[in-house]
Amino acid sequence: PKKAISHHHESLGENLQGVSLEFSGIDIKFGIDVPTTEFCSVELTEKKYKSFRYAIKNHYWYQMYLDDLPMWALVGDFGAGHTDNEKSSDVMYIWTHKKFDIGINGNRVVDVNVTAGKRVPLKPGITLHFTYEVNFKHSKIPFDKRFDKYLDPHFFQHRIHWFSIFNSFMMVIFLVGLVTMILMRTLRKDFVRYSKDSDLDDIERDLGDEYGWKQVHGDVFRPPPNRMIFAALVGTGYQVMLVGLCVILFVIMGDLYEERGSVLTTTIFVYAATSPINGYFGGGLYSRLKGQQWIKQTFLGALLLPAFVSAVVFLINFVAIYYNASRAIPFTTMVVVVCIWMFVVLPLTLVGAVLGRNISGTMDVPCRINPVPRPIPEKKWFMQRAVISLMGGLLPFGSIFIEIYFVFTSFWAYKVYYVYGFMLLVFFILAIVTVCVTVVCTYFLLNSEDHRWQWTAFFSGASVAVYIYIYSFYYFFMKTKMSGVFQTTFYFGYSALFAIAIGAMCGTLGYAGSSVFVYRIYKNLKLD
Repeated sequence: PKKAISHHHESLGENLQGVSLEFSGIDIKFGIDVPTTEFCSVELTEKKYKSFRYAIKNHYWYQMYLDDLPMWALVGDFGAGHTDNEKSSDVMYIWTHKKFDIGINGNRVVDVNVTAGKRVPLKPGITLHFTYEVNFKHSKIPFDKRFDKYLDPHFFQHRIHWFSIFNSFMMVIFLVGLVTMILMRTLRKDFVRYSKDSDLDDIERDLGDEYGWKQVHGDVFRPPPNRMIFAALVGTGYQVMLVGLCVILFVIMGDLYEERGSVLTTTIFVYAATSPINGYFGGGLYSRLKGQQWIKQTFLGALLLPAFVSAVVFLINFVAIYYNASRAIPFTTMVVVVCIWMFVVLPLTLVGAVLGRNISGTMDVPCRINPVPRPIPEKKWFMQRAVISLMGGLLPFGSIFIEIYFVFTSFWAYKVYYVYGFMLLVFFILAIVTVCVTVVCTYFLLNSEDHRWQWTAFFSGASVAVYIYIYSFYYFFMKTKMSGVFQTTFYFGYSALFAIAIGAMCGTLGYAGSSVFVYRIYKNLKLD
């Protein structure tokens, strides 16, 4: 008899997701029906009885694969009404028979179903005899359409989903128009006022009422504090943005969601391949900010996101091992991931940093930087940098929160997310909204004569992560039935990774858009 799975190769993505398949003991040959046949018997010792009872009481179900097509069935059930009052008192029943209906089209398997049968009362000391039967039938389902039955178009293509995309698109048009109109009119007035001021002599200018963003022209291009971390965050954001775009396009072109762990495997290898992007933008920015320790910055940029991901995954893995859960990641897989970082990500990031420093590492600013920073005047509470940063994330979150609901539901409610065209649209909508909002935030900050715009622009975009993580709390308590230390750690750990990745991407978009805006307005300013 067979003891192992034939032709089974777990991918890196499967290992990281904790997918560890075991041979079921059921031997099936293509096209050959099997009558009711016993394949296993279990004597219910007290320990096994308690294990089965616990599984049935908590609605445990199992997942099987036949020709890479999944099937699901419950372990057992209890009572008549399945209410909470029956769990402790009524007799538990276990399903001991499995009926496999397999649809074939030519020499290909195109449909699989498993039906549980033969309800046996669960009692200590008895012997359970597990049986199965196999029925093959011809099907008209094309091989390339065999995965469609697992998709849920009524959920993912609901009119609310379409409406949210349309609503976000209209928000983009309105926001771009509003930003363009306000900034163009306001900036035109500012330029007119500043050009009049430049025609006055020194005494009139000193007695005049000068205010606004012109006053900080000598400090606006001053390097921000903690420039090394800043450059590493911006480089990471560029890489995350490119990885997200590439993976979405690859899934749209190749239907990667049909294969176990393929999306995660693709993400890891795309992340490794795009490491020069991190080094190029991070290293180039650090050089323009007059940073000297570029090797240290390159190492930090390559380590920043992987270190955070590793810390969260290690915590989840520690809890999974404690609970003896299948989600625990094997040690060999961890070694493989570390080797990918050490021998692929780090060298490629270093190559990108060298290119960035040589190609885009020269600082070219339209205004001379004053040797002494200008004092920042007192501002009202709503013009404080922390308030501006937090407010900056509201509109970007509003443009994507419906899509986040669908992503969370697919990940935590075991639905297959396949509408990556929607995700691509939302990706571009998020990028445009983030840039528009952060440009407005930067203008308000500079107009209050505060030149510390770099970190504010980054956090105005990155604050969307705060709202995503707050939403994850709402989803956890209102939409899921998770409980216990392991499920809670698992949920909030991976939700944090999701939020941080989007935050890094949006923060970089915010800084990039604001950087272009600041350069343009000061380039067109007449200065003495």
